[in-house]
Amino acid sequence: MTRDEIYKKVQAVLVDALGVDEEEVTPNAVIRDDLGAESIDFLDIMFRLEKAFGIKIPKGEMMPEGLANDPNIVQNGVFTPAGLAELKKRMPFSDFTVLEKDPKLDNMSKLFTVDMITKYVESKLNAPAA
Repeated sequence: MTRDEIYKKVQAVLVDALGVDEEEVTPNAVIRDDLGAESIDFLDIMFRLEKAFGIKIPKGEMMPEGLANDPNIVQNGVFTPAGLAELKKRMPFSDFTVLEKDPKLDNMSKLFTVDMITKYVESKLNAPAA
């Protein structure tokens, strides 16, 4: 599949899962801030992506968990330099521009964009079979 075909399918999944209009689901749209997703929606989105693309998304792979509770990663609600490096390692498909300028934990949601999900799915589809 081309990236454009993957994007169109991701877009359709998000339209269905979140009840938003197709025009709202742009590459730079932030899943929580722009499309109104809540915590429970992320599980639904991952399930729908697995079904739509025939892939397996291991828990914590697309959306790292438990980082906020690690003092090496977050201190006083702000990512440490080591924490930012760890996040970049775990989320290689995200754009870190906003988080680098303002490394508050609250800004982590800005990493979850439609483009990030598209790149993640593309990597899963192109990964060698286990």
